[in-house]
Amino acid sequence: MAGSQQPSRRRPRLAAGRARALGLPTRGTTNPNRLRRMDRWIVATLGGALRAAPDPLVVDLGYGATPVTAVELAARLATARPDVRVLGLEIDPDRVAAAAPAADPPRLDFARGGFELAGRRPALVRAANVLRQYDEASAADAWRTMCAGLADGGLLVEGTCDEIGRRGCWVLLDAEGPRTITLACRVDAIERPSDLAERLPKALIHHNVPGEPVHAFLRAFDAAWDTAAPLSSFGPRQRWLAACAGLLDAGWPVDARRARYGEITLPWTAVAPAG
Repeated sequence: MAGSQQPSRRRPRLAAGRARALGLPTRGTTNPNRLRRMDRWIVATLGGALRAAPDPLVVDLGYGATPVTAVELAARLATARPDVRVLGLEIDPDRVAAAAPAADPPRLDFARGGFELAGRRPALVRAANVLRQYDEASAADAWRTMCAGLADGGLLVEGTCDEIGRRGCWVLLDAEGPRTITLACRVDAIERPSDLAERLPKALIHHNVPGEPVHAFLRAFDAAWDTAAPLSSFGPRQRWLAACAGLLDAGWPVDARRARYGEITLPWTAVAPAG
């Protein structure tokens, strides 16, 4: 579920009755290991929550034209919770049928569904590259619909990445709304941290303008990157680590514990749209 902009300006309808899968089919583009950065962050950061869940059901929403990323997700999550059950959901019934040979129930299965989560109550939803084709208001509706379908204490990870997974951004949400935002990259695949602006969620991407918190953050990140330029001789990773430390010194409430993996996380409140 990743795609181009809407061909018309009419706002996509998410709800048409609970009997229907909610959402729009997407390009379905996927590649092996495209979501590795998001997956490893989920295992490291949310593994404890998954282990504590009474029912370890995880929904992979919009896995695409092939089931490869759902297969990878099931394998990666099993390192945190061996009895995890991953359900891949797609709106397109042909994609569900194409994924059937990869199914291994109850560990991994596939079904038709959209933002309504096929009526299931998962402990975790991964929605990767599903909202690019929606406008900001419709994407917000999708967030609310998915969060309303979570199990008690459930979590949603929604974000986007490039075609081969070298640049990405994702938001962690719960029933109350967005909690954190993470920017991640292969550090030798960017010129500046603000290159990641193209992967911001729909809630932020049109707010990357002067006067908005996310714009101020990206400018501060670029400034810290420039200050760390002398470390380039030791490689881009050392420069990234120094830039992350520079953000902390500048007062940004970043969580840089996974900076060595090319990741940095902030509270959503630090970058939420003004007003």
